[in-house]
Amino acid sequence: MAGGQGTRMRSRVPKVLHPICGRAMALWPVHAALEAGAARVVVVGGPDRALEPVLPDGVALAVQEQPRGTGDAVRSAAEHIGEDDTVIVLSGDVPLITGEAIAGLAQAHARSGARATMATMVLDDPTGYGRVVRAPDGSVERVVETKAAGDATTAELAIREVNTGVYAFAGGALLEQLALLGNDNAQGEYYLPDVLPALRPVAAHQLDDPTLMLGVNDRVDLQEVRAIAQQRIVDEHARSGVAFVSPATTVLDVDVTIGQDTVIEQGCTIAAGTTIGAEATIGPHTTIKASALGDGVTVRHSHLDGARVDDGATVGPFAYLRPGAHLRSKAKAGTFVEIKNSDIGEGTKVPHLSYIGDADIGPGTNIGASNVTANYDGVNKHRTTIGANVKSSVDTTFVAPVTIGDGAYTAAGSVIVDDVPADALGVARARQTNVEGYADRRRKDQ
Repeated sequence: MAGGQGTRMRSRVPKVLHPICGRAMALWPVHAALEAGAARVVVVGGPDRALEPVLPDGVALAVQEQPRGTGDAVRSAAEHIGEDDTVIVLSGDVPLITGEAIAGLAQAHARSGARATMATMVLDDPTGYGRVVRAPDGSVERVVETKAAGDATTAELAIREVNTGVYAFAGGALLEQLALLGNDNAQGEYYLPDVLPALRPVAAHQLDDPTLMLGVNDRVDLQEVRAIAQQRIVDEHARSGVAFVSPATTVLDVDVTIGQDTVIEQGCTIAAGTTIGAEATIGPHTTIKASALGDGVTVRHSHLDGARVDDGATVGPFAYLRPGAHLRSKAKAGTFVEIKNSDIGEGTKVPHLSYIGDADIGPGTNIGASNVTANYDGVNKHRTTIGANVKSSVDTTFVAPVTIGDGAYTAAGSVIVDDVPADALGVARARQTNVEGYADRRRKDQ
């Protein structure tokens, strides 16, 4: 269920679309359900259909035309429910539920033979939650709400087992009771728990980890949930063989892939869509977004966005690889180097203080300090082609479109506007003239 307004978030973004570690909040329970092996996943959203663009393939959207309560939300998805289905109801603003927990609830429901099973948890401080009162046979006798004064007795308030709002239902029984569900309450809404009395006995399945059911109502809750999700992600990678020098300062999105024996140093942010190979060293203080890094790569104090860095290549410190940058095996983008939409050949080095944009550079080339590809004429972008084993000297500007042949050289301070043949030296600068006695004449004129 993900159709709530979430006004306490104080945001123009729907609550369930706020990101948690690179994934929209509502998609966390969706992925957990898929991980649990759900044959069909249906998300109930509002009439704006804001969730539709982010849903994974195969996940259906059911529209709740008006926010009329949790019962109405599930009823909006009735056409997707089969008579013989086991239906698990989750909330889009309770993102830390896991596939393991969902599978456990489904198994407990099947074992119980009940028409409804409630997931419960035991809290040290159950304030604000509905208390679960058990019948002698262990089933749920009733849930006592405690938000209003006088709703619960002292004995009931002492109960620490609470209702999580997560349920398993027999599909046919649920459909039958949803059709009969009324809204005779102060809010005029249809509440899903109101179907439970007719489905007794209701089984209970206790969850061991209270963090699984942490809900998000405001941005403070979001911070707490994000911190827990982040810790889970880091721990999962650590168990798979990744070393984190400072886990507390690492920001790691949920769908990042990292190989064994890679070291993530302090202060790194690795965002969604990134893959990193084995035995790499990342950081310190590096940001990587939607990039592919191979085995043995080293990246320090740099920013990569939509880049590809092949095995054994090195980046940084203070390099910026923009979308389309491709460093081939053992290539180097050094200090204060920016590369965009360019192919840097195997073993080629761009050591420092250079901008390489819209260029193709062959293997074994060395680009001198402060080289620039002038790729934009004010209207169109043009490419620079630099061959293999080229040696460009400092302060060379390549005015595209231009081609530098294999084995060629450029002289320091050159502005290369014409092609340079293979093995040639390109010189494009004014001849130096020394004016003798210039300083004496300046002094006489003052």
